[in-house]
Amino acid sequence: MCGIAGLWLPGGDPTLAGRARTMADRLAHRGPDGAGVWTDPAAGIALAHRRLAIIDLSPGGAQPMADRSGRFVLTYNGELYNFRDLRDELAGLGFPARGQSDTAVLAEAIAAWGVEAALPRLNGMFAFACWDRRDRRLWLARDHAGIKPLSYCADDRGVLFASEVSALLAAGGWTPALDPQVAALFLRDACVPAPHSALSGVRQLRPGEVLAFDTPGRSRAVRWFDPAVLGHEPFQGSMEAAEDQLDALLTDAVRLQQVADVPVGAFLSGGVDSSLVTSLMQAPRTFTIGFDHAAYAEQHHAEAIARHLGTRHETRIVSIEEVRDLIPRVVAIGDEPFADSSILPTLMLSEITRHQATVALSGDGGDELFGGYRRHVFFARHWRRVAALPAGLRAVAGRGIGAVPEAWLDRGLKAVSLARPGESLHKLAATLGAPTAAQAHASFAAAWPEAAIHPAPPRHWAGEPMLESRRADFAHYLPDDVLTKVDRAAMQVALEVRVPLLDPRVIRFAFSLPPSLLFDAQGGKAILRRLLARRVPEGLFLRPKMGFSVPIGDWLRGPLRDWAEALLHPARLRDAGLYDVATVRAAWAEHLGGTRSRHHALWCVLMLEAWRERLFSPASAGAAAAAPPPHSRDADAPAPALAPADPVH
Repeated sequence: MCGIAGLWLPGGDPTLAGRARTMADRLAHRGPDGAGVWTDPAAGIALAHRRLAIIDLSPGGAQPMADRSGRFVLTYNGELYNFRDLRDELAGLGFPARGQSDTAVLAEAIAAWGVEAALPRLNGMFAFACWDRRDRRLWLARDHAGIKPLSYCADDRGVLFASEVSALLAAGGWTPALDPQVAALFLRDACVPAPHSALSGVRQLRPGEVLAFDTPGRSRAVRWFDPAVLGHEPFQGSMEAAEDQLDALLTDAVRLQQVADVPVGAFLSGGVDSSLVTSLMQAPRTFTIGFDHAAYAEQHHAEAIARHLGTRHETRIVSIEEVRDLIPRVVAIGDEPFADSSILPTLMLSEITRHQATVALSGDGGDELFGGYRRHVFFARHWRRVAALPAGLRAVAGRGIGAVPEAWLDRGLKAVSLARPGESLHKLAATLGAPTAAQAHASFAAAWPEAAIHPAPPRHWAGEPMLESRRADFAHYLPDDVLTKVDRAAMQVALEVRVPLLDPRVIRFAFSLPPSLLFDAQGGKAILRRLLARRVPEGLFLRPKMGFSVPIGDWLRGPLRDWAEALLHPARLRDAGLYDVATVRAAWAEHLGGTRSRHHALWCVLMLEAWRERLFSPASAGAAAAAPPPHSRDADAPAPALAPADPVH
């Protein structure tokens, strides 16, 4: 796992190597074990790399790396779990890999089959750039699920690319500017959805996409792994047959993903997904973060699972205030705004894990693949009946439920097996007036259900709502939010996180399953729960879903209130020109008054404003507003604002 960067300026640039090195240095946290730059000044191309050594720790695994013929030069961030099988196959075809690294195998696979034909053969997570020296063509590619990131900007004068936007900024030669249309998408999704970037002119490669540049101004994009086709081959067997097949697939995926020349551990929350992955590992180290706040202290569930499985387990108890003090750091991570507050405990968990392991397996992807969210259950069980009612009646009912204070609903629904029933019912109420299933899903998933705050068009669905709901979450929420969160948090401390549930074989199998194998009386992920019950007693993992959450709502009413008020000041919001000021202020008043928890929506505005201030304001202006007050130690200072750069020559 590494950081990659590079630039292609066909007109020539005497500072080419230096600029590439500067870009890579900005990614040193992703790859502390080595650095390399390869250039071809005549072609105007430079590829740069920061290395986190995982497989083949010798200098033979250093990058950028060429295939044996020297035609293809590669800078690569990722892991190929099937590299040994590919190496044997390539050797039989006359393309033996040099050394023992998966990078060498990928270089020879490209030499043997070409980039586009090689990609579907890869079982792994990756983002890479490949320069074809013969044809003078630059290829950029991203893995099937969007586990690893890759951003770029291009015009007729040149191409810049990197694992993080921060490295694009480090290259110089362009002036960053906020894209207001993407800001609207961010407010809807709480993250920046690919292929967009918050900065004008910057793009993200989409999951399963490869981009070929014949010249900087002329490119061709191909979706080599397309989520739209998932679910077209339905599984026909029984639940028992499905369990056996999934068991075999997951067992092999975990086996492959434990291969490393460094210590391997696992994130263990005590939930179904991480517990299942852990149960399939061989003698794992497991790591859990625990809070000293009773409402968020779930570490005992993970500890019970660890005892049953006999893992070498570590729980680190931290104060909620320690997590809160990470806010300035997460504002700076990746140089894109991000508003999923669970990145705070994920960053701390990554730091704790990195002390004993360089690789960690996680259970990410289980909810999206196997129907683990409440919205999936809603579409599986209730949407058809709700949609049959007149839209006007549904809208009135939704407004009525939304008017009931959340605390009242919590008290009245104590017997319901939900962690926060009032918040859940309010989210459901916001969907009732939606005219289509796609718009209902958007309301479920949106941080701001109000159309006035994010005038972004809804996505359209063509198929069965429950399948489309899962497919939409796999294609968008999973890569843009969940996997982005894990990548940014873990790579800040040079920890590689692997996700066995996102093995392409598991993905295809999951989307082949009918609703009867995914949903039962206890909700979604029925087949995963049954599979875990083969190894762990149900009493250790059956409980209401909590998520990896922190008390943002309480903080905004308490220690973060002054910081939030400064960022949400009406004059500031009007000057930004991005918001319906009355809507934001009404949500703030609702939240402070306790009638409704609006912390998810407000956190989006706060993170966008803190990010804008960090990136675009002079370092001396508004520093107090940009950073929340620390609890017991100095919070990390915001990074200096960027000075405007000269235009590209």
